[in-house]
Amino acid sequence: MTASSELTSWVERYLTAWTSNDPDDIRALFTEDAEYRYHPWDDPVTGHEAIVASWLESQDAPEDWTYEWQAVAEQGPTRVVDGRAVYTSGNVYRTMWVVELGEDGRASRFTEWPMTEPTDPPTAA
Repeated sequence: MTASSELTSWVERYLTAWTSNDPDDIRALFTEDAEYRYHPWDDPVTGHEAIVASWLESQDAPEDWTYEWQAVAEQGPTRVVDGRAVYTSGNVYRTMWVVELGEDGRASRFTEWPMTEPTDPPTAA
């Protein structure tokens, strides 16, 4: 599936914020009352100022990771991204992001579904 220009722009801005850890870059991704969940079962971090503070508490250094992604689904404001984050530590995570984008291109809801990729994936029987 080819990602829409809206989703591509948002993910590119997310990656910029992930790299820069700049509060303005992070804040620009989310509406003032946005909800951010690091895991689907988490209570949301609510409001872009709280999201900025939470992000900065657990920020990654830009040289510590790479990220590849592709769009999986887009229906109305809801977008789904399949991604793979590879860290220099050797950790690899598959992620699914569920993002609800507003007309202004900012997210009002973001939920991440992170999964640790096994070092030795099982083989088909």
